[in-house]
Amino acid sequence: MTATTPVQTPRPTAPSLWRHPDFLKLWVGDTISQFGSQITFLAIPLTAAVLLGATPFEMGLLGTIEMLPFLLISLPAGVWVDRLPRRRILISGDLVRAVALGTIPGVWFMRPELLGMPWLYVVAIVGGTATVFFDAAYQAYLPSLVERDQLIEGNQKLELSRSTAQLTGPGIAGALISFLSAPVTIAVDSVSFLVSAAAVWLIRKPEPAPEPKPAGHAGGMLAEIREGLGVVTGSPILRSIAACTATSNLSTSIAFAAFFIFLTRDLALDAARIGLIFAIGNVGGLVGALIAGRVPKLIGTGPAIVGSAIFGTAFLWLNAAATRETAFAILVFTGLTTQIGNQVYNVNQVSLRQAITPDRLQGRMNASMRFIVWGTIPIGTFLGGVLAELIGVRQAIFVGSLMALTAFLFVFFSPVRRMKEPPPAWQPGMPEDAAIRPGEDPTSRSAPPREPSGGPLD
Repeated sequence: MTATTPVQTPRPTAPSLWRHPDFLKLWVGDTISQFGSQITFLAIPLTAAVLLGATPFEMGLLGTIEMLPFLLISLPAGVWVDRLPRRRILISGDLVRAVALGTIPGVWFMRPELLGMPWLYVVAIVGGTATVFFDAAYQAYLPSLVERDQLIEGNQKLELSRSTAQLTGPGIAGALISFLSAPVTIAVDSVSFLVSAAAVWLIRKPEPAPEPKPAGHAGGMLAEIREGLGVVTGSPILRSIAACTATSNLSTSIAFAAFFIFLTRDLALDAARIGLIFAIGNVGGLVGALIAGRVPKLIGTGPAIVGSAIFGTAFLWLNAAATRETAFAILVFTGLTTQIGNQVYNVNQVSLRQAITPDRLQGRMNASMRFIVWGTIPIGTFLGGVLAELIGVRQAIFVGSLMALTAFLFVFFSPVRRMKEPPPAWQPGMPEDAAIRPGEDPTSRSAPPREPSGGPLD
């Protein structure tokens, strides 16, 4: 008698997000906002460096203040994101940032003598606070808007928008700044946040109600903060990703704290040429976003994360060697390689984090990650500004770039390196730590197929 092999039902393929109207609204709003943000990315530091004559320390302090909210309020923000409707937080975050940025051109028109570094510091702290809430809600909202099988595609499309904006935005920004002045150009970004808020408001898919806490879980803000931090620090997967990203952000913040002073004073570049350099270099971001979903299929999820972490920081030190004659070629090359690595890294590690975390912990997991990985940025920008004052801008860039080369070691010496496929995505009915703290080595096997019913995995 011939034995028969049981036929395994293939895992259903999720439909393309091109046919998902609510995701498309989110995507369109984000795309417009990303283009506006690229304008401000140049306009605010150029306002400080050129129009207001900021010192290297003041430039570093500006970056520190902008990112300080990620260090101070990320953790309680994550609790609120898990308690409140996330769509409402997204809309509020966009509106606050639109108003804050809009004050810069407003003051420039009505009382230009008031527009000094203190005003930029206030805008930076208000905008940074709104961004903390927005980013925690944004990454937590996506898994409730699309299926978990669509997360990589969703993050890939969002990163594609960011890369396209980085490709074309700086060139447009440089031309606008040269023609209109930096403060007036910032008004474009203010309007882009209003468009983003309108797009999110038009989303019609009902947001699931916050999941109740399991029996035995303590209540209160501090208890929920500890639980969110424990998700990250207790998982070998999330912990190593957090350490890698935090080290990279700390190092590059040191390197780039006074970068615009280096560009405008040491290398004698004007706004138009700076915009062109960033635009050409950011082709790498577009390439990285396009290949981000293919790389893990070729070499595995873990090698994709580790390899992109290496590639994204390998050539940053060349910036410190740039002269007025070689600046264009070197800055474009480092921009290309950095953006390719960063996009592949971000798409894959963010998708992995979202897939393995239960929905009721998404906000706190993302906020805890932001606290760890972006909380190092204000520290880095402050240290970079101090270093630039003490040893010189070029030397500070070199020190930060060398530090960035070590970031990949955290994921290299972790289970992530050997991971061919992610652990099984968390499903209702599974223990909450089944994926974020796998009981067996997740790197030794492929993820088992999902049951046709969509129930829990073995």
